[in-house]
Amino acid sequence: MHAAFFLLLGASLARFLLRHPGEARTPWIIALSITLALLYVLGPVLGPTAVTTAPTAPAASRPAPRRLVWLGAVVAVWVVLVVLAPSFAWCAVPLFYTGLRTLPSRAALALVALLTAFVVAAQLQLAQGGFDPNLVVAPPAVAAVATAVFVHMQRQAARQRTLIDDLIRTRRELAATERREGTLAERQRLSMEIHDTLAQGLSSQQMLLQAADRTWDADPETARRHVRTAESIAERNLAEARRFVHDLAPADLAEGGGLEEALRRVAARESAAFRVDGTPAVLPDRVQSALLRIAQGALANVREHANARAAALTLTYLGDQVVLDIADDGTGFVEATSASTGGVRGHGLPAMRARVRQLGGTLTIESAPGEGTVLSAAIPLEHTS
Repeated sequence: MHAAFFLLLGASLARFLLRHPGEARTPWIIALSITLALLYVLGPVLGPTAVTTAPTAPAASRPAPRRLVWLGAVVAVWVVLVVLAPSFAWCAVPLFYTGLRTLPSRAALALVALLTAFVVAAQLQLAQGGFDPNLVVAPPAVAAVATAVFVHMQRQAARQRTLIDDLIRTRRELAATERREGTLAERQRLSMEIHDTLAQGLSSQQMLLQAADRTWDADPETARRHVRTAESIAERNLAEARRFVHDLAPADLAEGGGLEEALRRVAARESAAFRVDGTPAVLPDRVQSALLRIAQGALANVREHANARAAALTLTYLGDQVVLDIADDGTGFVEATSASTGGVRGHGLPAMRARVRQLGGTLTIESAPGEGTVLSAAIPLEHTS
């Protein structure tokens, strides 16, 4: 539009100078043309115009007074030029867009109608050989097309702004949701880590110290053995706490030897048997960590609740999955169904199920009153590679 305006202005001035050389009004026409060009150039300097056609548009989106003064000056100079030289009438087409961009809808349409009327009058003044209907119809048609194009562009721009706003809002909501889910997942993971290590260790220490207190007078040697065992558990818990601070990896795995050695150490501390079946395979770190935590939690439950005489761990490699079985000959669950669904006291079984579920595996429990319990965690390897 800017280029079209200056092209039409220059062509109109050249036409006037070629057809009316040496007239008294020529200096005025040249001066007004230069003034109109300078005023038009001044428009972008006043800042962008952002007029919205929405009925709830804020007051801040209305044109500033200086923009109105500038537009009025441009139109006034152009009107004077058209009165002096009707050939400048077609400069109105770029001015249509200038008015539509600057003014609210109704005021802009009124300005377009006014400019169109001046164009029609100028064309009729230039007409030679009688009345020509095209001179009356063509300017309003051009104005209507220009207005329709502008309105269509405005609507398209409004739709794009709405889509962009919706996209930005959706991205923000998605980011906030992901942050919340990540926070909840991390809290759940930390709660499982703490339950399977520090909480279980503290519970064992409490039981051992209570037992030592009860037997201290009658059997000092047994009481001291309980205290030494509690001290060993406290040392292990301290190592786990330091491991949390470092990288949250299980301390038994950090000592080296892989999952088998870590499970062997855990079983030895709990006086449980340990066996490996199948051909050992390299397991991802998160699978090793999950199986180790499940073994720790299961053996802690055996120690605290099962009243078992013996327990055994079996790690089985089946090619496409790895299975960890923890069996004991304790009292079993009073209600096997509630146990299998995690309805027992505490957080141990729900934490185990959550760990296995995150790796695409399954956790099954077989138990009956007086017949012990077998807990089995199966994790497919193809989902964890």
